Amino acid sequence: MAQAAPVPGGMARRGPTEVEGRAAKAPSRPPDIFDERTHRIAHIAVPVVLGLVYGYWVAANDRDGGAITGWNLLLGFVSALVFAVVCVALLTLAPRMWREVHALLWTAFVGCAFGFLYSQAGETALRSTGMALAVSAATFIVFFYRYYTREDAVGHRIR
Repeated sequence: MAQAAPVPGGMARRGPTEVEGRAAKAPSRPPDIFDERTHRIAHIAVPVVLGLVYGYWVAANDRDGGAITGWNLLLGFVSALVFAVVCVALLTLAPRMWREVHALLWTAFVGCAFGFLYSQAGETALRSTGMALAVSAATFIVFFYRYYTREDAVGHRIR
């Protein structure tokens, strides 16, 4: 046996705010290791990279293993541009909304993006709509829970 034997009174229950005989501090925010410039660059660079990945995926689904054409490239770049612009707009505007609207905006974005991507694979419009609604429902549940537990009623983050 490698465990120590329990001592009577040694495992006394401490209060929820007492840690090793002193009062516990309120939970603090983790340190921010990046400066403001890095955050500004990432605010644009991440949606652009995600947009390029999305555009490539749309173009690949559209061509279905066939030859790469000019229209296929145009579809990919336009899809990437629209995805990146809408993503930047959501990252800028959505945090200023109420938590319910915040979740709905991201849900609509994810649902539309998934539905369009799914439709490029050659599926019917009804099947693409159904799959997009299913993904949107799951997205709304996750985002609403996240914002409901981390924001107050007017959308300010709880610190």
